[in-house]
Amino acid sequence: MDILSPSTDQKIKRTSPFEAQQNFSSMLKEAISNVNSSQIESDRMTDKLINGENVELHDVMIASQKASVSMTLTMEMRNKAVEAYQEIMRMPV
Repeated sequence: MDILSPSTDQKIKRTSPFEAQQNFSSMLKEAISNVNSSQIESDRMTDKLINGENVELHDVMIASQKASVSMTLTMEMRNKAVEAYQEIMRMPV
């Protein structure tokens, strides 16, 4: 038995380039939506604190930091994707 060949228990799922593109697109949209939600939640909690509503300062700060970290991560991922694209474009054909 060849170690590198898949066993009969394993199923190989092949996806077309279109399906892969759609999966990546939906994953990217969901991730950006999550970042947006954390930003909105942070803004909502900050507004509550400013208006004197019953919200703890540490909860506001935690929400703010979560939003900040998720935005920073998103921007760094975008920068890496742009950098990779530029590197590919510089490759000779």
